[in-house]
Amino acid sequence: MKIILSIIMGSKKLLSLYAIFFFFFSCQKEVKDRLFIIQGEAQGSTYSVKYCSNNEIITRNSIDSLLLAFDNSLSTYRTDSKISKINQGDSTIIVDDFFVETFKTSQKIYQETNGVFDPTIGVLVNAYGFGPSHKKIELNQSKIDSLLQYVGFDKVRLNENRTISKKFQQTYFDFNAIAQGYSVDVVVSFLKSKGIENGIVEIGGEIVAFGKNTKENKNWVVGIDDPTQSPEERTLIAKIKLENLGMATSGNYRKVKIDSLTGEKFVHIVNPKTGLSQQSKILSATVLAKNCIDADGYATAFMVMDFNQTQTFLKNRNDLYVLLIYMDEQNTIQQFKTPNFDSLILE
Repeated sequence: MKIILSIIMGSKKLLSLYAIFFFFFSCQKEVKDRLFIIQGEAQGSTYSVKYCSNNEIITRNSIDSLLLAFDNSLSTYRTDSKISKINQGDSTIIVDDFFVETFKTSQKIYQETNGVFDPTIGVLVNAYGFGPSHKKIELNQSKIDSLLQYVGFDKVRLNENRTISKKFQQTYFDFNAIAQGYSVDVVVSFLKSKGIENGIVEIGGEIVAFGKNTKENKNWVVGIDDPTQSPEERTLIAKIKLENLGMATSGNYRKVKIDSLTGEKFVHIVNPKTGLSQQSKILSATVLAKNCIDADGYATAFMVMDFNQTQTFLKNRNDLYVLLIYMDEQNTIQQFKTPNFDSLILE
């Protein structure tokens, strides 16, 4: 009888241990994610990193160090960066993965858009005063034509040993129309490498959202600015849900230089075909794609293309989600949305 009672008591203790274990495990699973936010400055703008986790995994120092390494490769505003040294004529520079990925993606978009997107436009961007020196030179058609001879992504080459060859020493790389989007991808890859599955990263207005906002159990939601508003205003034309997509917006409505003598306006996006800095009918182009580097590049291209060219280009590109704000023939503001973009709009 004592043996039976002992067995029963032992079984109860064991069951109690199992009960405690399962209770503890269940409580652990019910612990909700917290939302961690890291903010700072980079690339002449600001950045924001938000991620959901049970504990803090990423520090601001790690993000700052990553973005500094990125700038050391691709920033034309740093005289000691790899791109600046290449622009100055140093053909011995061995480029890193950041530069290689940016070069290859730029080459792809250059070819797909028949040269409308072209990061060798830097020599003209500088001439219009939108480069690192911010100094505009006097331009006429003859001067523009002379600078255009140095423009063309078919005049540069990425060699097998990771050096860069240029047909003309004066050719100047300016990846600013695509690099910022890529920097967002780089930060997102870093977060994922640390085991983070849900987050949203924004650098200078370019965004990537992955997973969901698990703290609030909903999709990440982002707003799209009205391009006609003044800088002091904050009016949204749409809110969209963003999941595992990158988003970039390009526009000519804020970065404008005015000639002090003639009053003529020059916008920061230069047409690599004509060399002209001119306001198009398209006020802004918002593009979503699997990667933010692609979204950024195509958004710039659509600002250079005319409206009909862009519509034709998008007919067979279901991988791109696009919103264009443009002026019609009556100078009335209109919107063009691809069907897949329309499906993301919340209100």
